[in-house]
Amino acid sequence: MPAALACGGGSLAKEGAFLVKMLTAITREVSASISDCELSFHARQPIDVAKAVAQHKAYQNCLAELGVRIVSLPAEPELPDAVFVEDAAVVVDEVAVISIMGAPSRRPEADSLAHALSPYRPITFLRESATLDGGDVLRIGRRVFAGLSQRTNREGIAQLRDLLQAFDYEVQPVEVRDCLHLKSACSYIGNDTILVNRALIDAEQFHGFELLNVPDEEQGAANALLIEDVVIIAASFPKTRALLEQQGFRVRTIDVLELQKAEAGVTCCSLIFSVQRPAARTVNLSVAKK
Repeated sequence: MPAALACGGGSLAKEGAFLVKMLTAITREVSASISDCELSFHARQPIDVAKAVAQHKAYQNCLAELGVRIVSLPAEPELPDAVFVEDAAVVVDEVAVISIMGAPSRRPEADSLAHALSPYRPITFLRESATLDGGDVLRIGRRVFAGLSQRTNREGIAQLRDLLQAFDYEVQPVEVRDCLHLKSACSYIGNDTILVNRALIDAEQFHGFELLNVPDEEQGAANALLIEDVVIIAASFPKTRALLEQQGFRVRTIDVLELQKAEAGVTCCSLIFSVQRPAARTVNLSVAKK
């Protein structure tokens, strides 16, 4: 299925009568200071900035090849983690919620993200004393799972619930242990299936979904990005790729090793949402000439 979906009835229309729903990804270039990133569960390793930049570019290209429109923001030299735009906001069809990230050093990232999102969604903000990282929020249709983690507190989840319930979303907390974010431990991969590391969360919260366990040898592989019917995972998890392909999933892998050193996964570097745009003009050539 392409990333552009026709919306509207009939096969022909006058100009402006059709809209298409296009996937858009906001990304941000890698900061030269990325080696000074926040770390909670990983030991600090040297990060090759040039390789990180190249891997991030390849990530953007992968999304573009799958039909996603890329909106790239400039790097923030003084904000090492700013490339990980997912954490600064939660975007649903009706609204963008600007978060108060759990790491105080990251909170200045939010202003430019709010500005970038404002052409696409109404903007609302969490209030003190909430903390919430977007990496702790997994949306599947009208169900929203919110990870209770080192970066996201109960007040953050409560405020998110209050904001989204007006749009008929059900927000459900999930306790996270021994990892950074909820999406470090699980990801929706389509076909009513969640890729999961059960050691890191209470998987019983995901009733109604099929659960696919990551291989024991690849405990960090539960972070995956679904674009239409393609599952993107890090290239460092070959056994997980084989498992997904055996289950019938279409898989693309991307090398993000330098970004992984900054405690990142494949979801972290983009904010992806749908935008409706006018379709190309259509002309009915079947009308007989008089």
